[in-house]
Amino acid sequence: MSQLRGFAAAVAIATLCVSVARAADMPQLPPPLEPLPAPPLREIFTTGWYLRGDVGYRWPSLRSASTFTGATLTNSSVGKDYTASAGIGMKSSWFRSDIMVDYATPFKYTGTFLTPGDTTAKIQSTDVLLNAYADLGTWSRLTPYVGGGLGAAYVQTTDVISPGFTGLGSASRWNFAWALMGGVGWAVAPNFVVDVGYRYLNVGDAKSDSSSAGNLTFKNIASHEVRLGLRWSMDDLFDGR
Repeated sequence: MSQLRGFAAAVAIATLCVSVARAADMPQLPPPLEPLPAPPLREIFTTGWYLRGDVGYRWPSLRSASTFTGATLTNSSVGKDYTASAGIGMKSSWFRSDIMVDYATPFKYTGTFLTPGDTTAKIQSTDVLLNAYADLGTWSRLTPYVGGGLGAAYVQTTDVISPGFTGLGSASRWNFAWALMGGVGWAVAPNFVVDVGYRYLNVGDAKSDSSSAGNLTFKNIASHEVRLGLRWSMDDLFDGR
């Protein structure tokens, strides 16, 4: 009987040892994951984002002015005007792109319908362009570039005076617009670039309001512009954050 009790005790001790050994061999659960910290604003925005603003002087032109019957006005001439722009863009290595809103002051059109200079009008445009540029290298902090843009122009015609077209009011329309540009950027400070450039801008056609005699159409309105701008890198805004 005593031998049976000894055997039972030995079996119990062996079972306990096996259980402890198995518990020791079980893998430990990993600690709960800590949430990843949000990336600092600098890592998000220090990728070449910049703000820019431009002012310019331009020489408008148009291909022709005509009546709804197809009669072409002669001795057409246009005055000069000014433009101002603002936008935001991004630079990556040699490539830049930005979206710009451009406002131009109205220019005056003068033409001949029956007698010299008897037709006048004012034409104004506001355009939104998505532009892309290629920087061509940097020498002594000067970086020449070329570029192009596509977008839309809101063209308004006001103050139309012409024989046979009485009571003409203002008229407006949206057109496809495109641009070609070139210039040079001068890095006056690490995050400031002065931009001096040329732009050719085409904003499409403009039309006067309709009267009993029809309306006037001003074809292929474009401009040659000399522009001065400033680009400010947004990296400064997020330094230390």
